[in-house]
Amino acid sequence: MDTLDHMGFNVSDFEGTRKFLVAALAPLGIRVVRGGEGWAMLGRGGRGQFWFGAFGPSPGPLHVAFSAETREQVRQFHVAALAAGGRDNGPPGIRAQYHPDYYAAFVIGPDGHNLEAVCHAPTE
Repeated sequence: MDTLDHMGFNVSDFEGTRKFLVAALAPLGIRVVRGGEGWAMLGRGGRGQFWFGAFGPSPGPLHVAFSAETREQVRQFHVAALAAGGRDNGPPGIRAQYHPDYYAAFVIGPDGHNLEAVCHAPTE
């Protein structure tokens, strides 16, 4: 059983954030699975796990890590997120302080949130 069913928070620019997240998370196979006026739910396989909306103030900067199946997906996430307007906060690479196979990339997205893609698999 997963630890979390879903998470969500408000953003200051819904349309801008939606555009950014759709582009940045596409390499990870994460898509909009549900949505409505001022809100969207992202996930894989039709399962919404990441909600964002425009129903209140944005919280302070958050850190959200998205799982990647491969290191190549991590690299593609980083490229896509930067192309969509994200700011580099750590290029793709090993983060051995977490464990020897922790391969991740970090970007600062809308509202200052630190978004990460991480692959825990050994070298491809």
